[in-house]
Amino acid sequence: GVDYSEVDAGGVPALWIVPKGADARRVLFYAHGGGFIGGSIYPHRKLVGHLAKAVGCRALAYEYPLAHQAKHPAQLEAAMAAWNWLIDQGVDTRSIALAGDSCGAVLTYGVLQRLRSQGGPLPAATLIISGWFDMALTGASYETNRKKDPAFAREAVDWLVTNFIGDRDRLDPEVSALYADLSGFPPVFLQAGADEALVDESRMFAERARQAGVETRLDIFDGMLHSFQMMAGRAPEADDAIGRFAAWVRPRLGLPDAVNMAAGERAA
Repeated sequence: GVDYSEVDAGGVPALWIVPKGADARRVLFYAHGGGFIGGSIYPHRKLVGHLAKAVGCRALAYEYPLAHQAKHPAQLEAAMAAWNWLIDQGVDTRSIALAGDSCGAVLTYGVLQRLRSQGGPLPAATLIISGWFDMALTGASYETNRKKDPAFAREAVDWLVTNFIGDRDRLDPEVSALYADLSGFPPVFLQAGADEALVDESRMFAERARQAGVETRLDIFDGMLHSFQMMAGRAPEADDAIGRFAAWVRPRLGLPDAVNMAAGERAA
């Protein structure tokens, strides 16, 4: 029940993800994960399809250079090009929710910082899956979850940081949103797995956001690892997580809740 259509978004390869009956006026602007060494709009299209279908709107997932192709800020420049293209299509900024997983959080909050500096309206909301917020790797969960999440050992993530930014400042807010000024940013819903090495980054970011006056929700799922939502359609935990995102973001996009929408469809 979801259509996928490739598009050139201002010189950036992108994918329109359009569930049947979706509200065309609302859009999820999605930044995929992959540690800046892998991932693309194609393996992520299923996850984004489930999310867009649950919300009832379109999604635009965009590509960006991987770190072996170009270092930061090339990735953020691609995100901004795709964003500007989307706005040029006539989509109201306030009808857009930003979303992303893992390193997609870097681009999501990089886009927000640049939009704020331009002085225009900001998107309606932000959805983050297993966000990577701290290039300084200060979270205690790198050690406390080390045996549960060997894929994201501190040494491996440290290499990913260097691969992405070289010898640049790891506290630069455009790469480490944990150190950004978050004031005035849209509401954010963060999800993470309790067993993942990066879980404390979501906890720390949630606290920083609340201190900045940002409406913040953080859900941590017992027994889950990094970006477990990619199992949507095959695991009840992932489906539950997607459902929580949808229920939370729909009213912020001006969409009816799922119960009322279903009742309207039956009446029609």
